[in-house]
Amino acid sequence: MNIERIRDEVKQQEGKVLHFKFNGSRNQISEFDGKIIETYHSIFVVKLIADDNIKSFSYNDLITSSLEILK
Repeated sequence: MNIERIRDEVKQQEGKVLHFKFNGSRNQISEFDGKIIETYHSIFVVKLIADDNIKSFSYNDLITSSLEILK
């Protein structure tokens, strides 16, 4: 996948409530609902719905399938 295409797709989803699935280290999987609140050149920022925490992810997380955005 082209990183520019992924950036564009993430930018289009900004402000919408989405479901995320993150495959962390040691096979720890976390799922959460959140909104993409900011997009930058290398990362994007997600505000979680449940507790208003903020997480940031790189576009490479999407390329490597460490992060999935489920609509």
